Amino acid sequence: MNESKRYDCSRGCTVERLDSGEIDCSYRQGCCKLEVYDWLAGVSQEQYKDYFEVRFKNTRKAIYRNGSGQSIKIGDLVIVEAANGHDLGIVTLEGPIVGRQMKCKRINPETFEFKRIYRKAKLFDIERWQEAIAREHETMIRSRQIAAELGLEMKIGDVEFQGDGTKAIFYYIADGRVDFRQLIKVFAEEFRIRIEMKQIGARQEAGLIGGLGVCGRELCCSNYISSFQSITTSAARCQDLSLNPQKLAGQCGKLKCCLNYETAAYMDAQSRIPKVHNPLEFEDGLAYLMKTDILREIMYFSYDPQSLANLYPLYAEDVWDIIRMNRNGEKPESLKNDSESVAPEFVTAVGDDAINRFDEARKRKRKKKSRSGGQKNAAQSAEAKPAEPKTSEQKSSAESGKDGQKPEQKREHKGGHKGPKGGNRNGGNRRNDRPKKDAPSE
Repeated sequence: MNESKRYDCSRGCTVERLDSGEIDCSYRQGCCKLEVYDWLAGVSQEQYKDYFEVRFKNTRKAIYRNGSGQSIKIGDLVIVEAANGHDLGIVTLEGPIVGRQMKCKRINPETFEFKRIYRKAKLFDIERWQEAIAREHETMIRSRQIAAELGLEMKIGDVEFQGDGTKAIFYYIADGRVDFRQLIKVFAEEFRIRIEMKQIGARQEAGLIGGLGVCGRELCCSNYISSFQSITTSAARCQDLSLNPQKLAGQCGKLKCCLNYETAAYMDAQSRIPKVHNPLEFEDGLAYLMKTDILREIMYFSYDPQSLANLYPLYAEDVWDIIRMNRNGEKPESLKNDSESVAPEFVTAVGDDAINRFDEARKRKRKKKSRSGGQKNAAQSAEAKPAEPKTSEQKSSAESGKDGQKPEQKREHKGGHKGPKGGNRNGGNRRNDRPKKDAPSE
């Protein structure tokens, strides 16, 4: 990998310093935010041949008209018209797909005043552009310090320099109205450039920064969403989602935009599902509503309101009929005749994500191995251990035992004579008399 090659994902290009000292900047497709797939590639229309989409930093892009007379194609770096001076951008769309983008943005090509493309960028234009880009990070850090010194309740999220380096756009976030007239004066004296302040929201900031969501895909606000709609917790309630702020909030700290994707489908399904406030009456008892599958329009009932063991599914249409019968004083025979009980589909996964969930099993196996190994070693040591010589006292007791009656009494106890109740004196259990496996046979 070439170390001099740098990937600028905020602008969708790669920058490389060649051996000759020149800068080679090329367009990298698929690395842009709010990218549009050209599914009309190869199709030509005369009315859109002079219109091009030019991309700048992050999500800022616009449609320009080619007034230079030069042949321009996708991937070219071009100098475009700006309010003050000129800017440098990358051409990302051409042809009839640009007309589709105009309709999406409600732009009438006959009445709208498009800014012009002056020419293709030259080497010194790219050099100045890269010098301006190198100043962006330091400018953002210093601007945050100045805003904190002035006591302004705002957060500067990003800074974008114009291609000629004479102007910078400061993107900031604020809950209320901010009087930044003094701030602009300080910025102009500090950075010696024209200042433009642009307020954005938290979702727009997340789109500028980019990232991956919990689903594993690119953030929707960075991928394709350009107009943000208001999202409330009612969208989560109608989908039966737990109102957990940590799960419902995205990287921007607001409610996730994807909560609105399936809200209409859930609301349409809920309009056909009855609201059951009281248990359904059957001849064999009352059936209580335990859970509802909204998209499948199936309701699960149980005769025991405290248990989820035996659940009986019913379609929403059948529940409507049973409710009408109960209102008329009629009771169906039984819920068990209509459907079979179903086990709950939900299985808890608590503890499955623990990192050390396999450690206990290994420890137990090791303990068993150590115990079995210890028993074998004890048996082997017992066999290998030589018999100790008996003392004079032990010899005399053994000789007296041969002539006395005490050993016979011990034999009677070991024989297990029955007691008055017909049981053994040792409690009716002869397991103590059985030979052990580890003991050596006589």
